[in-house]
Amino acid sequence: MNDLVSVVDWSRAQFALTAMYHWLFVPLTIGLALIVAVMESIYVRTGEQRWKGITKFWMTLFGINFAIGVATGIILEFEFGTNWSNYSWFVGDIFGAPLAIEGIFAFFMEATFVAVMFFGWNKFSRRAHLVCTWMVALGVSLSALWILVANAWMQNPVGMQFDPSQMRNVMDDFCAVAFNAVSMNKFFHAVASGWCLAGTFVVGVSCWLLWRRSNVDAARSSLKVGAWVGLVGIVLTIWTGDGSAVAVAKVQPMKLAAMEGLYDGKVGQELVGFGILNNDKKPGDDQQAIYAEIAIPYGLSILANHDMNSFVPGINNLVYGYELTADGDTVRTESYAEKIERGRQAREALAAYDVASAAGDTAAMTSASTAIAENFPYFGYGYLDRPEDAVPPVAITFYAFRIMVMIGGYLLLLFLLYIFVGGWRTAWLERPWLHWVGIISIPLVWICSQAGWVVAEVGRQPWVIQDLMPTNAAISDVTSVSVQITFWVFAVLFTCLLAAEISIMLRFLGRASKTDITA
Repeated sequence: MNDLVSVVDWSRAQFALTAMYHWLFVPLTIGLALIVAVMESIYVRTGEQRWKGITKFWMTLFGINFAIGVATGIILEFEFGTNWSNYSWFVGDIFGAPLAIEGIFAFFMEATFVAVMFFGWNKFSRRAHLVCTWMVALGVSLSALWILVANAWMQNPVGMQFDPSQMRNVMDDFCAVAFNAVSMNKFFHAVASGWCLAGTFVVGVSCWLLWRRSNVDAARSSLKVGAWVGLVGIVLTIWTGDGSAVAVAKVQPMKLAAMEGLYDGKVGQELVGFGILNNDKKPGDDQQAIYAEIAIPYGLSILANHDMNSFVPGINNLVYGYELTADGDTVRTESYAEKIERGRQAREALAAYDVASAAGDTAAMTSASTAIAENFPYFGYGYLDRPEDAVPPVAITFYAFRIMVMIGGYLLLLFLLYIFVGGWRTAWLERPWLHWVGIISIPLVWICSQAGWVVAEVGRQPWVIQDLMPTNAAISDVTSVSVQITFWVFAVLFTCLLAAEISIMLRFLGRASKTDITA
């Protein structure tokens, strides 16, 4: 049992490591692809040769990042087979479909048009080359779409039926899988956040060039494009974040409760703007959950349900099964203990089906199938030992959400500042403090991006598939030692890849600062 726990923990740690490293590259790829396409569009429209040089400059940085991102993504997908084979068997027919489609976009559409984008400048007309560049921008976004569809399905499993004869899930509605509310919000949120991140990157690098007093004209032009793309990105990120909050409230209320450190919900629930979490707080006890709290009245009810008088359940409400009406009446709901019991009934019925199938007892198979269907929505709870096991790490989720929101607010102000300065106070662009604000914002936007990913993934623990499969049921039959070895191998490998990217980019920027990039 101890080795099982160790395998689960190390497998989770390994996947978190590789996913977070991979996510360092993905949003920059998505955003830079758009920015490069915008810049080349300006070149084609105006015919100014300097915009061709600017486009090629940022295209090179895109290419460096794109190559490293592909390498990390391939390793990440292999882990589903090596570390999470039970999961892959249980839902492979469903999960594999969007990944296969993503592979088509990545290896055919993206690869083809990326080659033309980099090497077709003198072989295609301006407009034909521009079309190829926009196809790259479209391709990387569509590639991200199918990865996010797969991830969103894990958080809101729809469009499938459990087949007891195969003991696995099979897809019965592709559209439901591809276009459920979680996947669409997650896709637009991720793409928009990529625009925001790349916009910050372009602003920061442009500020560095201005600080070095190198390629000043190109830096100012790039800064304006980056700021506008970043502004559109952060506004859309905030808007789609609101839609994501509504979706989470419907399909993952425990995640929302963890995000807020909320244990006992109420009608007209406030939103915690700032607070210090009590780490000793446990479900069911009488300790205070948050110290030094600054809250927005009715904020969480509005965020979750767009209704200031709506009830938002807390951790205790969900675990022990009760909520309040607008009139203050207590309403009994299904507790996690009851869900665990129904999950165990589903597992017992599945075992009975297997026995009946081996014996050829059709009547017993039919009876067991009925019992499975009735209790299958709670199948995963049958693997939990106690109700409290379904509560995610509250502190990590709580603080990561606030880091994401606070830096997001800062980025909105940052883009507005640089748009104002670039359009109406251009003389300010010679001030060193304004350069350093842009430079320092580069690591901040990555912290914001990583914090958002932590909220999405840590907040849904212990589930690999929401309500259907916890992590302890999804792992492969491997030893903890083998997972530990590969964990450290990947840690070293991915760190080297990140260091290589940073080194290559810095060398490229160092050379660019000594030459005219518009030539």
